[in-house]
Amino acid sequence: SSGINAEYGVYSKTYTTPRRPFEKERLDSELKLIGEFGLRNKREVWRVKYTLAKIRKAARELLTLEDKDPRRLFEGNAILRRLVRIGVLDENRMKLDYVLGLKTEDFLERRLQTQVFKLGLAKSIHHARVLIRQKHIRVRKQVVNIPSFIVRLDAQKHIDIAINSAYGSGREGRVKRKRMRAGAGGAGDNDEDED
Repeated sequence: SSGINAEYGVYSKTYTTPRRPFEKERLDSELKLIGEFGLRNKREVWRVKYTLAKIRKAARELLTLEDKDPRRLFEGNAILRRLVRIGVLDENRMKLDYVLGLKTEDFLERRLQTQVFKLGLAKSIHHARVLIRQKHIRVRKQVVNIPSFIVRLDAQKHIDIAINSAYGSGREGRVKRKRMRAGAGGAGDNDEDED
């Protein structure tokens, strides 16, 4: 079929691969980040690095303009406000120069996965990821099952166990229900396999 009526979505890159694939120093630092923040693969690191690179590039470009340039004032404030809102930048450091000093870790700290672990809702960073994926975590009233969800400062206090989760006030999990049924049905098949 000719692609005349095909609807094409608008795609943009979300990450870039490193120029030098086997640089020991970079490989080590990426692995350290993956371990520390419980990431799934290198692409999750590259995605954050790409976001940071775009923000830094915009800040560098704005810094070349005059202080009073309307574009620098308008776009610069927009970048700074956005970074403060997601909690990457302190309110008392709202200058473009500070944007250039941001690190990948600053963004990874703001992931829902990291926040769930830091708040003590999970036993480990990996447990946090599992809880999020299995829809046990909510932000305000909304269940969020995206580990890379960026938590805004104003939403940080509202991260909690989901209402209808087995960890909250919902019904027991599948295995527990199965065990209870087995217990009620007699001691015949108590040898349940865990899932």
